Amino acid sequence: EVQLVESGEGSVEPGGSLKLSCAASGFSFSRSYMRWFRQAPGKGLEWLSSIRPDGATRYADSVKGRFTTSRDNAKNTLYLQMNSLEPEDTGEYFCAKSNAFSGTTYTNRGQGTQVTVSS
Repeated sequence: EVQLVESGEGSVEPGGSLKLSCAASGFSFSRSYMRWFRQAPGKGLEWLSSIRPDGATRYADSVKGRFTTSRDNAKNTLYLQMNSLEPEDTGEYFCAKSNAFSGTTYTNRGQGTQVTVSS
């Protein structure tokens, strides 16, 4: 059974940083494409980033240059380093498993972890 468990929930001030983790199990993480999404209050799911098994990444314009996605295949863990956080970054953050690097579809998603950016 595919399991994705996000952690790193927190509340920070604008301009601050936060790092999220996603522990994966039940599938071959090292050979899988992974994604990060978020959902702001009252809004739909927004794709943030994708990462290939070899570590290549791509980002949404809204987070490019501020967020960094990485992975540790030995630990079956996905990361999202978030810098220069803005109030608009507030929301529930999800990691997801995908079958492709391009696009924004996913096959499985975690339960999410909350990020709040406020002064």
